[in-house]
Amino acid sequence: MTAHSHILELLLELDERLLDLLDTLPDQDWNRQTVARQWKIKDVAAHLLDGNIRGLSLGRDQYFGEVPDIQSYQDLVDFLNRLNADWVRAMKRVSPKMLVTLLRQTGRPYVAYLASLDPDEKALFSVAWAGEHESSNRFHIAREYTEKWLHQQQIRAAIGDVTLLSARYFRPFIDIFMQALPHTYRDTLADEGSTVEMRVSEDSWAIGRSDGKWQFLPVAPAEPTCRITLAPEIAWPLFSKSIRPEDIREGISVDGDPILAKAGLHMISVMA
Repeated sequence: MTAHSHILELLLELDERLLDLLDTLPDQDWNRQTVARQWKIKDVAAHLLDGNIRGLSLGRDQYFGEVPDIQSYQDLVDFLNRLNADWVRAMKRVSPKMLVTLLRQTGRPYVAYLASLDPDEKALFSVAWAGEHESSNRFHIAREYTEKWLHQQQIRAAIGDVTLLSARYFRPFIDIFMQALPHTYRDTLADEGSTVEMRVSEDSWAIGRSDGKWQFLPVAPAEPTCRITLAPEIAWPLFSKSIRPEDIREGISVDGDPILAKAGLHMISVMA
């Protein structure tokens, strides 16, 4: 994964770019629809604020206002979806200007809290979409980068802005998302030695099946069993479940085993 210190640096930059964008966003654009089907731009901005406040409350302040009974992955997803929906609904009474003020007040303190964590210590929450029951703070912070990148990108995509698709911001995002690859294939049977390569733009990630399980390979094979190639503008909404493979007509190329391709194209690197 991208270096920990670089992720912390980029988190600050993402917040600055978000504030610059929202400060100049025309009033009518706050109600533009995003690829998050139930959310307008204002709703996504409110969700980003929730991330800052909830992260500080749970992590820095060790305040758990609600302790749910979680028995399964789906229980966790349902609980998080309810939390998100409750917050966004309540924030509909808050003005865009007030949202920007609160984002400005909470962004830097949240990144400062993340920077204070020992990257090798156990995180408060695991990165469940990567199949981990325990995660390091390093991975937790990387996940926070994908959260901030993804939701800001949803806002920017709604107004036709491609700033975050530049290599500086997109490469770390997609690299972190790809950590879900081995977990995605966990139930996909294939011959020993089968390999899958996922390419996005100029970058690639590869996994291979060995001893009955899928693992990352240090180098992609010259001729993998399956190669999936995606355009960046397709990869980010696909792996965040904003679009589904059957809805895509271009921007994807598949070579090799179609069953392995189907599994890869259904990877989801968010809690959904």
